[in-house]
Amino acid sequence: MKKSLLLMMLILLLGVVAACAPDREEGTDTKDGDNGTASEEPKPEKLVIWEDVDKSKDWLPAAIASFEEEYGITVEFQELNMADKIRDQLRLDGPAGNAPDVVTLPHDQIGQVVTEGLIREIEVEDSVLKTYSESSITAQMYDGKLYGLPKATETPVLIYNKALMKEAPKTMDELYAFSKDFTKGENYGFLALWDNFYFAHGALAGMGGYVFNETADGLDRDDLGLNNEGAVEGAAYIQKWYSEGLFPKGIIGESGGAAMDGLFNEGKVAAVMNGPWAFQGMRDAGIDIGVAPMPTLPNGDPVKTFMGVKGWHVTEFSENPYWATKLIEHLSNDENSKARFEAVAEIPANVALVEDPIIADNEGAKAVALQSQDAVPMPNIPEMGEVWGPMASALQTLATGKAQPQAALDEAVKSIQTNIETNHPAK
Repeated sequence: MKKSLLLMMLILLLGVVAACAPDREEGTDTKDGDNGTASEEPKPEKLVIWEDVDKSKDWLPAAIASFEEEYGITVEFQELNMADKIRDQLRLDGPAGNAPDVVTLPHDQIGQVVTEGLIREIEVEDSVLKTYSESSITAQMYDGKLYGLPKATETPVLIYNKALMKEAPKTMDELYAFSKDFTKGENYGFLALWDNFYFAHGALAGMGGYVFNETADGLDRDDLGLNNEGAVEGAAYIQKWYSEGLFPKGIIGESGGAAMDGLFNEGKVAAVMNGPWAFQGMRDAGIDIGVAPMPTLPNGDPVKTFMGVKGWHVTEFSENPYWATKLIEHLSNDENSKARFEAVAEIPANVALVEDPIIADNEGAKAVALQSQDAVPMPNIPEMGEVWGPMASALQTLATGKAQPQAALDEAVKSIQTNIETNHPAK
């Protein structure tokens, strides 16, 4: 009898607790950054974007207007230089409470700004991630977490003067043979800034070298592949072009880029390795240019150029990360990415646009898109900052014949390792 009475009291008590509990609908308890419906997050009155200088005209106001119409949130934007000003200003304005909600940055700054607590991890649906190429999404990740969505990609390609070269060669062997025949006096068959690691990486990595080894947990800063067998083979290939007089001495060093551009724009060079940023200046010089992916290396593998990815990011200081994430999804969707390309000619990472006539029928954009498939995103961990200087020194000793590939690369890797250990203590 006592057991029955106790059981009845327990049932009644549970019923009272259930009745007093607040009514909840499934999915209404959403935290910042969770994937819920728009109605689950309170809307801010305003969101602020920092976009790159001279990159907003003719597309961003329209993209903002469609976002405002869909969500009823006012959006404002400012222009600041992306390469350095945005990052530097965010360091100041963030702690002061004046930071924007969304910024644009080059992907190789991600590791640094994450470490400094300037941008935050974002969460988006898989359907959103599938909008972009896999490599461009990889470039937006750090320590296995997503910190942005891509808006544009760039990578070096082969640019040639159609008056001097009828069509782009398919292999570097063909290009080498052409250069041996064409290079006379002040005329050169092919030029590349291979004393600059940004450009030289294509040959070193294409032969089997790498900067930091890619692991399941991200880039391993302690596993450098810049002096392995493949990298040495790539360095020897680079040195060959200099030692045989196929590259002039004037394109070595800081002034090399200007010297190379000058020779090409004067009609003295048949082809160069350069990026899409060079297209307009060449056309303005009156050169009828052709553009193609880089020819394959003597080992049959592609030139694995470095790829740069510009992205949209949510700042750590935004009080509305859910809506800021919605905004960057909107800015980088197919429609707005297409409009941005039409306005500023920066190639989007959206996979659907590769087949769109606006890209497919544009020789330069198509070449960059195709080359990007074999390109390697520049490492975005802070330790990458220790790589550029030693590699530039090594490559310049190769270009001037002052060192042999193995010795030059060994010395570079030794310097890189020392600098990493000194400036980036292990966690």
